[in-house]
Amino acid sequence: MRVPVLTYHSNNISGNDYASNDHVALAADLRVIHRRGLRIVPLGRVVDVLLGEAPESAVERSVALSFDDGSWFDWHDLDHPTCGPQRGFAGILRDFAAQTGASAHATSFVIVSPDARATLDRTCLADCGWWGDDWWRPAQDEGLLAIESHSWDHNHHTLPVTAAHEQRTGTFRSIDTYMDADAELRQAADWLNRFLAPHRATLFAYPYGETNDYLVHEYLPHYTHEHRLRAAFGTAPGPIERSSGHWHLPRYVAGSHWKSSAELDRLLDDALS
Repeated sequence: MRVPVLTYHSNNISGNDYASNDHVALAADLRVIHRRGLRIVPLGRVVDVLLGEAPESAVERSVALSFDDGSWFDWHDLDHPTCGPQRGFAGILRDFAAQTGASAHATSFVIVSPDARATLDRTCLADCGWWGDDWWRPAQDEGLLAIESHSWDHNHHTLPVTAAHEQRTGTFRSIDTYMDADAELRQAADWLNRFLAPHRATLFAYPYGETNDYLVHEYLPHYTHEHRLRAAFGTAPGPIERSSGHWHLPRYVAGSHWKSSAELDRLLDDALS
């Protein structure tokens, strides 16, 4: 079992070429994946195999896709204020499926707090109201994107107040107590479960890709009856293997671990060998 998880950020738009735009990169990378004869499987299926709930054949010769932060650019086609019209990630997946006949699926890890998203829209995006949750249920119902948790508020440094008790913001390594973990992880899962019922949030991606010993070795494994999560993902590069610890699973990040289609080809060579 060796499954690379490729991660993109739909807010990463500073130009209209591969290096400056994750939408351009995703469309190009899908062609690389298809040319190599790889399947795109849901991230939840990879976790099923890892936990012994599905056979390894379910993820043979495959990759999984994930998107972080969960703004409108994951779902909607939008006219970026400086870079012009952008095909949303969902539309890029639909185009790929229509052109190739291959299946396409991704997991969107979303920031859950409505207040946090409203502030982040002003401080980190375009201040156009583009970080709403109106698309989460249609995405889940269509089956193209699975909606999962990227924490309550990302403990983001631009927020006036976060869920963290001591307000050590700008990092997720500081979420190192039961009180803070409960506020960031369990609260987010509860909100998503109510909002998307009967779908249940079972996957989590660490904000900034950062974690700590308390979350990985104490909170997540010992309080599953409360947070009800099955796996958590960081951003350490590497494929998911049978031996991977399911509370800190690896992912490759576009723009960080590869910067071109040629680099992705080499990354996949290494990850799948």
